[in-house]
Amino acid sequence: IILGLTLVSSQLLNGFSVASTPADEIPVWDFGFAKVQMIGYQGQVIAAMMAGFVLVYLEKFFKKICPEVISMIVVPFCSLVPAVFIAHMVVGPIGWAIGNAIGDVVYAGLTSDFRFLFAAVFGLLYAPLVMTGLHHMTNAIDSQLLNTPAHSTILWPMIALYNIAQGSSVLAMSLLQKKNERAQQVNVPACISCYLGVTEPALFGVNLKYVFPLVCGMIGSCCAAMISVGFGVEALSIGVGGLPGILSIKPQYYLIFLLAMAVAIVVPFVLTFIVGRIKLSKEDRFGKENTAKAVEKKTASEASADSGENRAEDSADAAQAAD
Repeated sequence: IILGLTLVSSQLLNGFSVASTPADEIPVWDFGFAKVQMIGYQGQVIAAMMAGFVLVYLEKFFKKICPEVISMIVVPFCSLVPAVFIAHMVVGPIGWAIGNAIGDVVYAGLTSDFRFLFAAVFGLLYAPLVMTGLHHMTNAIDSQLLNTPAHSTILWPMIALYNIAQGSSVLAMSLLQKKNERAQQVNVPACISCYLGVTEPALFGVNLKYVFPLVCGMIGSCCAAMISVGFGVEALSIGVGGLPGILSIKPQYYLIFLLAMAVAIVVPFVLTFIVGRIKLSKEDRFGKENTAKAVEKKTASEASADSGENRAEDSADAAQAAD
């Protein structure tokens, strides 16, 4: 936690402000032999992960060589202090460079002659980017596109469509699990948040749990992204995702974007519903309590049927004995 706080300290230049800050105004640490820029790592997941690995390896190393009597004091201090320096001087800049490289690839793909195919790949793989936190880099790309002479972005519409696609998968799961009260407590809020632009509750609470809704949502997002980029849909700004995302779209693209939204709703919903009816167990669909009650009713009906048959056989035997 402490290491993470040092990466986003308020004393550092906010990571989201770096692009708009002139290079000569970025503060630095001057060690005499080297200068390190005082930049925060807000939204930089790769840098945070690398810093975490450094801390883990340092802690393991010092635990091995440090006597157990003083390990409680020495190990945390000797692990954390070098980790902070390494995070800001080595792995942080490396992680930042990797994130920028990914952003440059996305920007180049969106502005190339193959942007239609790139849109398909982006729409398909955006969900894993969100799960790893790398989707924050798209804000910089959107800002870059908005600063072009067109003052618009073709990236934001795809992100809004991704929100809708994942929400539609959750909507299908909600319909499949309508008798599972416990699942509905997660499905309904997750679906609403998805349609309003926040997909993490749906991804980690529903879609990733069952996997197939995630894949179906990715397929729907891919199809919708190809329609959006294929017809050149542009957004005027970075706005709210999901269904309200249409408010950011240029008016001349409303009909095309509505078509892409329809695809982002129908394709994941239908795929998830069909696959869910095959893959989901009765316990997943109806809940443990309802399944147990159904089993009890079935057992009771079978028992009553058996007892009825036994009575019929007994009466038949009694009639034969009387004859």
